Amino acid sequence: MYSSGDLVPLSALQHYLYCPRQCALIHLEQIWSENGATAEGRVLHEKVHGGGMESRGRMKSVTGLLLRSSELGLSGQSDMVEFHLQAGHNGHDGHDGRTGVWHPYPVEYKRGRPKQLDADRIQLCAQALCLEEMLGLPVPEGALYYGKTRRREVVVLDTALREMTRRVAGEVHALFRSGVTPPPPVVPSGGCMQCSLYDLCMPQTAEKDASRYVASLLENT
Repeated sequence: MYSSGDLVPLSALQHYLYCPRQCALIHLEQIWSENGATAEGRVLHEKVHGGGMESRGRMKSVTGLLLRSSELGLSGQSDMVEFHLQAGHNGHDGHDGRTGVWHPYPVEYKRGRPKQLDADRIQLCAQALCLEEMLGLPVPEGALYYGKTRRREVVVLDTALREMTRRVAGEVHALFRSGVTPPPPVVPSGGCMQCSLYDLCMPQTAEKDASRYVASLLENT
């Protein structure tokens, strides 16, 4: 069990899976820079969190719900958690406030498209594990909503995904305890080029890229 002072942000898991150095720059060194992609993501999350709570029949949705897990040492804020009313053991639908159970269903919003990598699914699973610990109710699945496709991707939170999420949470805690920012890669990857911290992470490489870009323009004029 982790104490309140040892909790790490839920968002750190996705940052770590994208790049451990990016995670350390953001969360250990408090360095942040925004590009077009991160700005779109921020606006999308602000719109979602502005919804408050809505109720539609047997479903209620809550945005910006505070989450935490002492077992995994995580804390953060959900984009949206839907609560679906299910009948109690006696079959009553719960409208009398005594027998029904509102089962949580986390929904995470992303600006882009579905990905092959597991970072989004692990972030969603971490939210589900927080909800299970907080509410004492099972969360067998959740959903990822992608802004580009405007569709939900249902994610089954199976044993393999849960174990992966726990492992990543442990690795993030180890990074935080070390307090050491990993070095930049020798050769930048495609992910490096898309990262909003690229200029801050590898300033010399970024300057060389800019010089080559300008030189190529001059050669073609």
